[in-house]
Amino acid sequence: MAHDRGGPRLEIKYCTQCRWLLRAAWMAQELLMTFEAELAEVALVPATGGVFRISIDDDQIWDRAEQGGFPELSRLKQLVRDRVAPERDLGHSDRRAQR
Repeated sequence: MAHDRGGPRLEIKYCTQCRWLLRAAWMAQELLMTFEAELAEVALVPATGGVFRISIDDDQIWDRAEQGGFPELSRLKQLVRDRVAPERDLGHSDRRAQR
């Protein structure tokens, strides 16, 4: 898929039956603020059946069912960083994870 801007497309697929839109939108906002120069697009994709899945250019980085819950925001930012800007320091998010 071609993007107006360079960079990958991040997709958050969330369950509408579970009312996870606000969680998905909050995560999308945080990721856009952190990776505004690296991501071409962040998409919210409504689904059903308890799904909460995050992928970058069709490469899954988080699945609620497989990982047993939702990602902590600092962990999610690390996963995205590792794909889109591996050289980048996330500051306090990285330091907290290294403890």
